[in-house]
Amino acid sequence: MKLWSDSFTDQSPIPGEFAFAVPAAGSHVALSANRNPHLAWSDLPAGTQSLALICHDSDVPTKPDDVNQEGRSVPADLPRADFTHWVLIDLPAASAPIAAGEFSHAVTPRGKGGPAIARADGTLLRHGINDYTGWFHGDPDMSGDYFGYDGPCPPWNDSIVHHYHFTLYALSVAQVDIPATIAGRFTRADVLAAIDGKVLDSASIGGTYSLNPAVPA
Repeated sequence: MKLWSDSFTDQSPIPGEFAFAVPAAGSHVALSANRNPHLAWSDLPAGTQSLALICHDSDVPTKPDDVNQEGRSVPADLPRADFTHWVLIDLPAASAPIAAGEFSHAVTPRGKGGPAIARADGTLLRHGINDYTGWFHGDPDMSGDYFGYDGPCPPWNDSIVHHYHFTLYALSVAQVDIPATIAGRFTRADVLAAIDGKVLDSASIGGTYSLNPAVPA
């Protein structure tokens, strides 16, 4: 099973158009085009009925004390955690590749709608919420449920580059069985629990990103 992108090369920097924010003089950052990257796959295992896609950042600071604070930096030795950027399920095995900007092409205050999402050919998929939902909780201008893809926006004063992992799962089921109690607002953890024992194979690619001019991606 193979996964690749025409938007960036595996283990290379992700272009700013696929990020939530880009570096900006004076204000540190500015909102970006926030387009989802192109993704394509091949060599799916026999019996694959659907695909699930998850993207996460594995380098998020576990303490917010220094995050985006003037005159301070997030230390490199600070323990890190995951931050989910995209959860997509029920993609039929015979689906066409995901086009750049197909599911996201701007920053949407309060988040894009979901979970149901239709492709141009009418195929119905489902998006889970990403972790901007929690990040913006309580913000009067930005709070809401962030379904689908929202790109990189690491702290502009982080001492390390962040790594973004796109993982595609080949599943033995046509639809992921999400419990009814969370079906309208499911997370990465919910999907990973639901597909346990149903994954035939998986493939991953990664990209890097930084908003700190002193820490090039």
